[in-house]
Amino acid sequence: MQSLVEKAEILIEALPYIRRFFGKTVVIKYGGHAMLEPPLRETFAKDVVLLKYVGLRPVIVHGGGPQIGAQLERLGKPGIFVDGLRVTDDETMEVVEMVLGGTVNREIVGMLQRAGGRAAGLTGCDGSLLRVERKLMKGQDIGRVGHVVEVDPSAMEAISESGFVPVIAPIGLDSSGLTYNVNADEAAGAIAVALGAEKLVLLTDVEGVLDADGNRVSELSRKGALKYIDEKIIQGGMIPKVECCLNVLANGVPRAHIIDGRVLHAVLLEIFTDDSGVGTVFTA
Repeated sequence: MQSLVEKAEILIEALPYIRRFFGKTVVIKYGGHAMLEPPLRETFAKDVVLLKYVGLRPVIVHGGGPQIGAQLERLGKPGIFVDGLRVTDDETMEVVEMVLGGTVNREIVGMLQRAGGRAAGLTGCDGSLLRVERKLMKGQDIGRVGHVVEVDPSAMEAISESGFVPVIAPIGLDSSGLTYNVNADEAAGAIAVALGAEKLVLLTDVEGVLDADGNRVSELSRKGALKYIDEKIIQGGMIPKVECCLNVLANGVPRAHIIDGRVLHAVLLEIFTDDSGVGTVFTA
């Protein structure tokens, strides 16, 4: 009986969050170990399906860097990166489209449907969802890597209204119709702003933002985050993730989260419980 009571208490704890977020959009960037390890994949899919069934509107934006790298290796083509972004020539872009828009996107759609949900896959090319311009890194042309300049949310909204979970591959189009590889964090942030999302959640392979002593920071204001960057407490690959979170806050999204995707049910723990132990939340 005690275990049944504990289960009821867990549901009661979730009630205010379900009420608060009912009908609201949550954009989740899906990547890292959560995409690769079977137990994490299974629990992530169940988490997303549960979100949908209790009245939230989840939207998934996925990466696929390791899968792209593996396919390029099979082709004998080395991966080259500049500040964490893959140099994308025409041949690499063909692989990106095949892997992100094909293999990975279909796998995630199938995974959600096996968990009992309904999902529909899109790329940023569908319905001109992601309109991009060529990105330069410190003045250097790194090929077909795009910076998002406009998002048309119509296709995502129609899919979500129909009871499906949109699953977005971060491939964009420029004004001439040429396809570009887009950083998944950047794409997720732009989509969150365009949809007027209540939350942006970035799944990572770290605990969250760490302070100077290596301890996880559960909550950061914009001012505090910028101070950490200036003091080089936040550095390396965490900087663009934090800047993505600060950008969505500046554009109307109330909260942004960097959470540890290696924790089982990390998404549910972040959204539906009082526990702040799975990452860092950013507030305006």
